[in-house]
Amino acid sequence: MELRETIGRRRSIRFVRPYKPVEPEKIQMMFEAARIASHWGNVQSLRAVAVFKNTATQEQIDALEAPVAGWQIRKAPAVIVWYCDPSAVDEQSDRLHELLDAGALGFGSKEEKRKAMDEVLIPIFDSIRDKLKEPGLNEIDCGQGIAQATLMAYELGLGTCCLGSPAGDQILAGLGIPDHCRLLLLQTVGYPAEHWEAGGQRPRQPFETLFSMNHYDQPFPRSEAVVEELTRDKLFTTPAPLPEREDELDYLQRALEVDPPGLL
Repeated sequence: MELRETIGRRRSIRFVRPYKPVEPEKIQMMFEAARIASHWGNVQSLRAVAVFKNTATQEQIDALEAPVAGWQIRKAPAVIVWYCDPSAVDEQSDRLHELLDAGALGFGSKEEKRKAMDEVLIPIFDSIRDKLKEPGLNEIDCGQGIAQATLMAYELGLGTCCLGSPAGDQILAGLGIPDHCRLLLLQTVGYPAEHWEAGGQRPRQPFETLFSMNHYDQPFPRSEAVVEELTRDKLFTTPAPLPEREDELDYLQRALEVDPPGLL
């Protein structure tokens, strides 16, 4: 039930305290959670650079660019630049052998499994290596790592918000990240300046329009008993907007000196 409540309370926190630095140890904990996330073939193409405003150079800070809601980047004491390194696929045979040695693959004797891997599995992957480097499966598994890091941040009392940016090449170059890598997203990190509810549970599309059973045209049946159980466990919280939200936003705008258009 603790995990359900954690997921339910986890919000995108857009307003953080710019004057309170984030301890590197807490960012490390986020990275530790991301590192142990599942990744196909144990490839681990998820990488990150944490930019701390109190220790980074002005050039490094200026490399961070997000045209939409860029004020969040300017106010956050720390920003994580998550990116995918597709060259990790080149080491897939090594990663697969590590899985084999750890007892995580296949049946039979170790010698039989190693022979099958070296003669069948690895040659198949090698034949489609370029395809495996393309956007797709890598990004999906990178997302699992980012999600685990985000949950860790919440457990540590931090607020985060994920932002996209079309300036991926500029950001990567400004932080010295090799140009064969792909920007995934920017994640602002800081101590929340707003309440954890952040105005309430955000609107979501109806369950039945998102998920199906057995066939696209057959909506997944939603059990009200399950909904009631998850509501008791606090996975679902008060829907937005909370009555005091506008007052909270007015206060945050003045406290953080954010122009009104920056709240969009």
